[in-house]
Amino acid sequence: MIADSELILNPDGSIYHLNLLPEDLASTIIFVGDPDRVGEVSKYFDHIEVRKGKREFITHTGTINGKRVSVISTGIGTDNIDIVCNEIDALVNIDFETRMLKTDLTSLDIIRIGTSGSIQGDITMGTIMVSEYAIGFDALMQYYVKEYSAEEEVIQEAIQQHFNTLSFKPYVGRASQKLLQQFATDLPKGITMTAPGFYGPQGRSVRSVNVYPDLIQRANSFRVNGRSITNLEMETAGIYALANMFGHHALSVNAILASRLSDTFSSNPKEIVENAIRYVLTKI
Repeated sequence: MIADSELILNPDGSIYHLNLLPEDLASTIIFVGDPDRVGEVSKYFDHIEVRKGKREFITHTGTINGKRVSVISTGIGTDNIDIVCNEIDALVNIDFETRMLKTDLTSLDIIRIGTSGSIQGDITMGTIMVSEYAIGFDALMQYYVKEYSAEEEVIQEAIQQHFNTLSFKPYVGRASQKLLQQFATDLPKGITMTAPGFYGPQGRSVRSVNVYPDLIQRANSFRVNGRSITNLEMETAGIYALANMFGHHALSVNAILASRLSDTFSSNPKEIVENAIRYVLTKI
C-alpha cells in the first residue's frame, strides 16, 4: 500500500497538484507549458467535458473527431514535469481506493507542444520540428533509476566528453517510436537540449557572469552518429526520461521561435505556435 504522504489526495479524492480524478484524464494527453495555451488547443475540440485547474496546472478533457484527449499545462521546467508525469501515471496506474498498483498497467500517449530556440543555422524560425532524443542539463534524473538504451548511453558519453567542464552529469531520453511514426514522418528531427532555466542555463547573460559562457557555441558543434543538438528548451528531456521509466509514449513537438546563433526572435510567435497546435491535432 502506498502511504498517504507518498500519494497525496485532495478531500474530494483528486490527485494533489493536478486536481484531477482518474476519470477526468484521457489516455492521449497534450502537454503545453503556458496555462493560456490550454484553451488555444481545446478550442478545436468538438466537446469539452472537463475543465479543472490548480496553480499553473490547467486541464481540459474533451473529444476531437471522436477521440478523447486531455490537454494539460505543465508550467515551465522539469521540476513541474516531475509533478505532472508522476501524477498522470498515478491517475491511470494506481487504484485510489486501495492505494495499490493496478495489475494491468496503462501506457499513455503524451505529446508536448512547446516553444524552443534553434542552435543550428539551417533551422529557421517558424520551423516545426520534433525531438528524437533529448539531453537533460538539469538535475531531475539524478533522483531516479532509469534503464538506458545502448544509443542513449552513446549519446550520454559523447555529451560528457564534449562538455568536459560540466560539474554535473547530463541524462538522455528518447522519443516514442510509435509517436514518431504517427506524428513526425514529415517533420525535421533532432536532439533537444533541456536546460533548468531561461537565462544563465541557456547561455544568456543580461547582467550576469556565466560559468559556461560558450554553452551555445559548444552545443552547436556537438555531433554523435550523424546527429547534432538542434534546439534548446526547458521540459523535453524530463518528459522523455520519465515516460521511458514509466512505460509511457512521449513526443515533443517544438515551435522554433528564436535563433540563438543570430540572436533573433520571431515577430509572429503566436502564429508559429498555432501552426504547431493545428499540425498535432490533424495527426491525433
